Amino acid sequence: MSHKPTDMLTVGEVAQRAGIATSAVRFYDDQGLITALRTPGNQRRYPRHVLRRISIIQAARRFGVTLAEVATILDGLPADRMPSKTDWTRISRRWHAQLQARRREIECLEAELTGCIGCGCLSLTTCRIVNPDDQLSQQGPGPRRLIPTHNDSAGQR
Repeated sequence: MSHKPTDMLTVGEVAQRAGIATSAVRFYDDQGLITALRTPGNQRRYPRHVLRRISIIQAARRFGVTLAEVATILDGLPADRMPSKTDWTRISRRWHAQLQARRREIECLEAELTGCIGCGCLSLTTCRIVNPDDQLSQQGPGPRRLIPTHNDSAGQR
């Protein structure tokens, strides 16, 4: 698809319009989240529609969505033209399921933390978080007691 020179933005223009640093524009380009065309002098030029992609990236980042997750979603959008309403609807539906799952995970974490903070027991037999003498370090780094197991019939994690 050919773009008129007036449709193309420099790195600085994209950064200014999107409210981000020029280094962020280059980073997003290097990560494949946005795509530039190159001038004969090897300068990057962006079609105006990359501003929408950057808006999605920025909104997602504010809510803790990783760039890898954003990349997966943006893969469903055309890189060479302004996305159509059909394009947006398709990725919106796809992303909705992921966001719903994340919402459920956050609600479970909130319930766990509320129960623990409200309990105050620090019981070695019933508390799901206490780990005396770092006994779980043998299982590797990261949280261990808060990870649900499939064969956990007693409800303990």
